[in-house]
Amino acid sequence: MSVRRRTVLGAGLAAVPVLSSGVAWAGGDGAPRATDPGAYISFTGGAFPLVGAPVVVSADDHPGVVRVAGDLRDDIERVTGVRPAAAIARRAVLVGTIGRSPLIDGLVAAGKLDVTGVRGRWETSLQTVVDHPLPGVDQAFVIAGSDPRGTIFGAYDVSYGIGVSPWHWWDDVPPVHRDEVWVLPGRHTQGTPAVKYRGFFINDENPALGTWAPAYFGPGKAPGYPGGFNAHFYARVFEVLLRLKGNYLWPAVWGRAFAEDDPENHRTASAYGVVMGTSHEAPMMRGIEEWNRHATGGTDPYGGTGEWSYLRNAEAIRAYWRAGIQRMVDEGFEGVVTLGMRGNGDTGLPDGDGIELMQEIIAAQRQIIEEVTGRPAAETPQVWTLYKEVQRYWDRGLRAPDDVTVVLTDDNWGNIRKHPSPAEPRGGGYGLYYHFDYVGAGRNYKWVDTANLRNVWDQLHQAHAYGNHGLWVANVGDLKGNELPTEFFLDYAWNPQRWSFDRLGEWERRYARQNFGAAAAGEVAELLAEYGRLQARRKPELLNRRITLAADGQVVYDDQQTPFSFGHRELERVTGEWRELGRRAARIGRRLPEATQDAWFELVGYEVAATANLYALREAEFTNLRYAREGRAATNDLATAAEGGLAADLDLADRFNSRVAGGKWRGFQTQPHIDYGDVDRYGPNAPWQQPEKDNVALPDVLFPAVRRIEVPEAAGLGVSVDGDEPATALPPFSPYQTRPQQFVEVFNRGRTPFDYRVTASVPWLVVDHPRGRVTRQVRLEVRVDWSRAPAGRSSGELTVSGAGESVTVGCVAERPPSRRALRGFVEAGGYVAIDADHYDRAAGQWRRLAGIGRTGAGMTAWPVTGGWADSAASWPRLEYEVSLLSAGEVTVWTYLSPRNPTLPTAGLHYAVSFDQDEPRPVDITTGADDGLLNTVWARNTSDNVNRSATRHTLASPGVHRLTFWAVDPTVVVQRLLIDTGGLTPTYLGPLESRRL
Repeated sequence: MSVRRRTVLGAGLAAVPVLSSGVAWAGGDGAPRATDPGAYISFTGGAFPLVGAPVVVSADDHPGVVRVAGDLRDDIERVTGVRPAAAIARRAVLVGTIGRSPLIDGLVAAGKLDVTGVRGRWETSLQTVVDHPLPGVDQAFVIAGSDPRGTIFGAYDVSYGIGVSPWHWWDDVPPVHRDEVWVLPGRHTQGTPAVKYRGFFINDENPALGTWAPAYFGPGKAPGYPGGFNAHFYARVFEVLLRLKGNYLWPAVWGRAFAEDDPENHRTASAYGVVMGTSHEAPMMRGIEEWNRHATGGTDPYGGTGEWSYLRNAEAIRAYWRAGIQRMVDEGFEGVVTLGMRGNGDTGLPDGDGIELMQEIIAAQRQIIEEVTGRPAAETPQVWTLYKEVQRYWDRGLRAPDDVTVVLTDDNWGNIRKHPSPAEPRGGGYGLYYHFDYVGAGRNYKWVDTANLRNVWDQLHQAHAYGNHGLWVANVGDLKGNELPTEFFLDYAWNPQRWSFDRLGEWERRYARQNFGAAAAGEVAELLAEYGRLQARRKPELLNRRITLAADGQVVYDDQQTPFSFGHRELERVTGEWRELGRRAARIGRRLPEATQDAWFELVGYEVAATANLYALREAEFTNLRYAREGRAATNDLATAAEGGLAADLDLADRFNSRVAGGKWRGFQTQPHIDYGDVDRYGPNAPWQQPEKDNVALPDVLFPAVRRIEVPEAAGLGVSVDGDEPATALPPFSPYQTRPQQFVEVFNRGRTPFDYRVTASVPWLVVDHPRGRVTRQVRLEVRVDWSRAPAGRSSGELTVSGAGESVTVGCVAERPPSRRALRGFVEAGGYVAIDADHYDRAAGQWRRLAGIGRTGAGMTAWPVTGGWADSAASWPRLEYEVSLLSAGEVTVWTYLSPRNPTLPTAGLHYAVSFDQDEPRPVDITTGADDGLLNTVWARNTSDNVNRSATRHTLASPGVHRLTFWAVDPTVVVQRLLIDTGGLTPTYLGPLESRRL
């Protein structure tokens, strides 16, 4: 048996150039010591007191450096209450750029400042205390940069160290007051970033950011386009980007044109020192909205037809592109030019996907760059982003010139589509476009942060390990609301070696401490980790969609069903977990100082409380619909509860909009998230698009709508059994079961209470309350007295009587004949459920990724770059002992993270076997298309799991060895379920089986 294997990475990554991070080079001869951000700051003593020291910068330095010195003065004042002066004094803070600041260069020339390990590097800073640096100056704290952004990052690093959050303005985070602030002795640096260009994309910004920003900062300045974002807005964006040590921005594009919405936008970017780019659909430094505004009525300003078609309107489009590069040259801003061409509106090119045409387009673009700049094209940074359908060009052999950075992408749902091949190193290197926000196939997710940092880490670690270091950009939607994943993305891009998987908890504690103080940091970090894990189960926007497979294998969407099962109490359990998380958040929030309450609500409190409320709303809504079908007297109570959930949702949004920070964020919390799928209300795009009409978001209503019924006066007996409807028998009982205890609900169909009675046909069936009175309904737990139950499979009945009627419920008990014959995970109820990290034996190297799965950990073979040979004997494997009660055919369901085929050869494989059988390989990408975003792919990403099945025949009952084999690297296995005939559909799978 053989499977096509990827052996491309067996020798490691020697062929892929990797930029060093700060930790990698620190400690060499004369090099400064690499530290965490702000780690050289003390509040109890040190070498240099910051309070009272002026912050001095040369006017000859870069405008961004001069500006950041002012921010540092502001930040010191925020923390200490004492504003630094700007003129030199006996003790001073000196801020400047090597080779640009007379202050810094004078110190270097005089031998006072050693810039070894900093000079000549990219965006690298030095913080150190220098004695007697200048005449009349006893001591200086010097912040020097290898280039202007190095200096800017160095200054903001001091701000971070003294306690100013990068989100101080965006989330109203107050710093802790300090009477003393000191700089520790030594030469400190945060190193050189591993990824050269690091930034984010403001996108999908309507309605939230698009409503709030023009109202707060004033309208855009392009005539007729008041919704544009002006330079006052972008100044705040640039500031937080730089505080996060990012340097690169894709500006907003939904009906917005960065260059036109305010003539000061590009100049402001230059003044801050930010590198500008444009998104994957916007080539040659021009947003697509610039074309849309002026190419109308069959004409365009360049003498063409107005079509966004290179085949039919090439001359006009080339003139349009030329104007974009000319503007970059004339205004002198720093930019990275996007190459290639896609369709207007984030679609495929209307001219088809011929390689020759794309070659012609890229060649024409590079010729324009050379003609306008007067320099070889390779001297202007360029990217070609392989987003969606564009990756097909690469897969079919098209290559951009070697100096171009090829930006690889995720599938819009946080799963990378392709890694660099070590066989193809590039002078321009590779980049990554990643998503924390998305609009499109499957369904939009835009409302709150839904990133699981464990999953994000896994994907960014893979990118780094495979040599992707050129340019990383994340789609952060409105930015506000995605603060945590945005900060982690940029931190990891700066220094991947610092943030190993085992240090993610430390990163979360640091984030919590910076925003809420040290006292609460530990429990806030734990809360955030659990929030990310629970959110990653399913986007909140998808809580009214169930996805199933029809008999013919077709994917079926039902937008009026919960994805969770009533069986196994799954809907109850997941809702309960969110309720508990909401209670934890509320307790933490109540203990925080009053000054921190706004920041808490903006960064944590709202997203936790609102999501917990949404889960409770959905539980009430779908329970109401079930009750209505059953005619329960409690139906209308659940309708009221669901409507109350909608009211609570709107009230939380109103608090955000009108009561937080004195109304600063009015209009921001307006993103719909409940009414998805309501085709009758807002048309055929409803299954994926946010509730909107004429491109204006609609306020949420309950969808599906709750039902109210007429409840008669007379009592009426109703009986419902544990599980999804309809069912007339309880799930099988086993002494080894781990499922929640089976139950029967006795309910009233009328308004008049009645007495009930439950009798059992066999002595081993036990009901916790066999007699009682029903007003609305009662739940009765049913158990088996195993001391009285016979061995093997036995049947019995419960008879429920009341209101003049009787209902019979079937019961089955399965008692294995001898415990001594059982070992490992024991079958109960017709299945075995195993969490992948609970293996008995492992061969090869494996890494446990705690919290990456929907219910717990995942396991992945290590390293992610592979290296094992193309034979089953060398594949890493995990072995599990299981005890099965019968022989015959079984189905093994393997739950994996929904990864894509990222490596050079086709597919992504694992294998499964029992005992001595040959491993049975599976390509988990079969049927899924991460470029066309088909329904198989959408099912995997929406459910955030890839479920794959293999069938096996076992000759005998008893103990067996189930083996999972990692054929390819990057596979993450979460769970293994063995269906022996009793497994019923649930979203997460049943609770893990008992292990002996």
